[in-house]
Amino acid sequence: MDKRSHRDSHGKSLEDYPRPSVAVDTALLTIDPTQGLVVLQVRRPSGPGWALPGTFLHEGETLADAVKRSLADKANVQGVLPRQLQVFDALDRDDRGWVLSVAHVAVVPPERLATRVVDSTRLVPVNAPGRLVYDHDKIIELAVAEVRGRYQVGPDPDGLLGGEFTLRDLRLLHEAVAGEPLQRDTFRRAMEGQLEATGNVTAGGRGRPAELFRRAAK
Repeated sequence: MDKRSHRDSHGKSLEDYPRPSVAVDTALLTIDPTQGLVVLQVRRPSGPGWALPGTFLHEGETLADAVKRSLADKANVQGVLPRQLQVFDALDRDDRGWVLSVAHVAVVPPERLATRVVDSTRLVPVNAPGRLVYDHDKIIELAVAEVRGRYQVGPDPDGLLGGEFTLRDLRLLHEAVAGEPLQRDTFRRAMEGQLEATGNVTAGGRGRPAELFRRAAK
C-alpha cells in the first residue's frame, strides 16, 4: 500500500500530522574507586556546558544504532549496548523545538571507558552531576534509581566484578552503587541464595584466603 494513500478515521494521511524530532540520550554509568557511581558527560560542541552523549535519529536508523553512533562520535566509546529507559516528552524540554528523547542506560566496568576522549568528556558523581542542558539531570536521576533497584535484588547484575568474586568485593561494589554502607549480614542473606561457591579461594594477600563465589545460573 502506498503510504500516502493511507487515511485514518479522520481522513488524514501521515503527512497531515506534525512530527517531532526524535533524539537518544544515554546515561552511561561506571564505578570510580574514590567517587562511587559516576556518569559519563560530554562537552557540548556548540554552546557552553556539558550533556549526556546523544544525537538525533537519522532517517532509516534504529534507536540502538543511533545510541551506538552517539557514543562513538561524542565520546569514542565502542561496543556498549545500553537498554531503553524511558521516553522524555515534556513539551518544553528542548528550546530548539519539539524533541522527544528516548533515554538509555548502561553500567560498564571502568576499562570500557578507557578509550574516551579525556579533554571533551568527564566522569561526574551521580549525586552531583552539575548543571546540564535540557532534562539530562532527570535522565540521570531516573537511570540511577533503575540501576540501584536492580542491585538491591540481584548480585552484580551488570557483571562488573567478572566471573568470580568474594562476598566482600560484592558488598563493596553494591555499596558504591547504593552510595551508602550496607549492613554485612543483611546483605549476605539477601544475596547468598543467588550465589554459588566456586570451590576456589583468593590467593596471596594478607590474612586468611577468602572464598570465591559466582552468580548462580538462572
